[in-house]
Order: sequence, then structure tokens, then C-alpha cells
Amino acid sequence: MLSVKNLKVNYGRIEAIKDVSFEVPDGKIVTLIGANGAGKTTTLRALSGLEKASGGSVAFKGNDITNMEAHRLVSLGISHVPEGRKIFPTLTVTENLELAGWTLKDRREIKKRMDEVFDFFPRIKERASQLGGTLSGGEQQMLAVGRAIVTGGDILLLDEPSMGLAPVLVEEIFSKIVALNKRGTTILLVEQNAAEALEIADFAYVLEVGYTTLSGPAKEIAADPRVREAYLGV
Repeated sequence: MLSVKNLKVNYGRIEAIKDVSFEVPDGKIVTLIGANGAGKTTTLRALSGLEKASGGSVAFKGNDITNMEAHRLVSLGISHVPEGRKIFPTLTVTENLELAGWTLKDRREIKKRMDEVFDFFPRIKERASQLGGTLSGGEQQMLAVGRAIVTGGDILLLDEPSMGLAPVLVEEIFSKIVALNKRGTTILLVEQNAAEALEIADFAYVLEVGYTTLSGPAKEIAADPRVREAYLGV
């Protein structure tokens, strides 16, 4: 579904991404793991049109989308849940979800998708009239994922969904990611919690200082001694 080849991204003279390549097959969960500064977030931002690639290519469903504008990528079926959630704190839960349906012309379809979100995240339904900024960190993450569900699309880019969450909420968020995938959504997951990410992923890629250094089935990557020492603490 998504193919990234020799991606490069520069911030001025700084090479944030030097040479990153990976594939995201249709219907699978693929994770990118790596230390802070490895280039994981920059990679996702380049895929969703928030950063410009200075080299390499990105293809989605066989079509070249390299450096396409973000709003066009959303319309093509790519949704991005950014690091830090980025919800609108002064809007209610309902208003945040309604805004996520901006590409949809049919109000009934927006309502249908919002109902799906409320079924998926009952805790968010209970807080439908609350301002986004009054939600807990876990609830804000649920809302951020919920917005992506309303927007729709074939692939979901998730950036650090477990960041700052208590362990019990981390488990809940990861279970929801698996459930979303089982419903037919392809997932590209960036996550510092390598153990959890490798547990749910089909395939994994390790990023180090702007390069792809390891790749393969997630279980094989999790068993690699280098990964176990550097990212799993064993």
C-alpha cells in the first residue's frame, strides 16, 4: 500500500533523514522504532505532507505522492495522528470530531462515523460536551485517534500514541490499535515503547540517525540481540 524508497529530509543544512526505505503492506501493522532523534517523527511528517522530502520517493497504492500537499493526501486516504495529540483544547470533544469530517459532504456520514468513535471509545462518549483541554492524557489520545476515524482513510499514521500515558492506558490504546487494524485499517506506527510496538506489529523497521538499519517480521526484530539490548532492555 505504501512504499518509501531512499527518503531524505533536510532542515536547512541538517540532514534529519539521510536514507530511509520501508514498505507498508495492505492490512498490516508496521512499526518504526528507534531512539530519540532517529528520524521517526520526521519520516511520518514527510509522508503526510507536513515536511518536504529533499530526496527519495513515496508511493501510495502505486501512485507517486512525494511532496504532495497534506490536504490532498488526506483526500487520498492517509490520516495522521501526530505526536502530542494536537487536539483543539478550546473545542468540545464533539466539535473536535466534527472538524475531522471536513472532507465529507454528507452530514449523515459524519454522524455515522462519530457514532463509531463513541462505540469504539465509550469514555469519549461520556465526555462529548467537555472541552478537549479538560480531558486526561489518555482521553486526549483517544480523541486524537477518534478524529482520524472520522476523517477516514485506508492507512493511519500513528506517532507515539503511548507517550506520557500510564501503563494501564498504554495497554488500552494498543488494544484499540489492534482492533482498528482488524476492522481493515492499515497502520504505520512510530513508537518509543518498542516492546509494545513489536508485540502488535506484523513488520518492523529500526531507524538510527536517519537511516533504516534493520528490517523484517516484528517477531524476528524483537529477537535480534542488538534490538533486545538497545530497545528492550534485555
